[in-house]
Amino acid sequence: MPIVTVQVTREGTTPDRSSVTAEEKAAIIAGVSQVMLDVLNKPLESTYVVIEEVDLDNWGWGGLPTAVYRKALSEASSDRGRAGK
Repeated sequence: MPIVTVQVTREGTTPDRSSVTAEEKAAIIAGVSQVMLDVLNKPLESTYVVIEEVDLDNWGWGGLPTAVYRKALSEASSDRGRAGK
């Protein structure tokens, strides 16, 4: 019986939302369950999928809080764009 945990930051996929929607969660559950069936031959009814939404403040990336990392990444991308002109 596989148990798969999916962690995502608690932020919406559009500016007007602050979390993953029920429809998006259902799609994640269906997709992950299908992968377990396709790859490991685990029946859908025996696969558990847990979705954990983590506050952005509690998520780090590249040694930095995620918001700081994303800002630095965006600035670096902008700098590369200007250098290429």
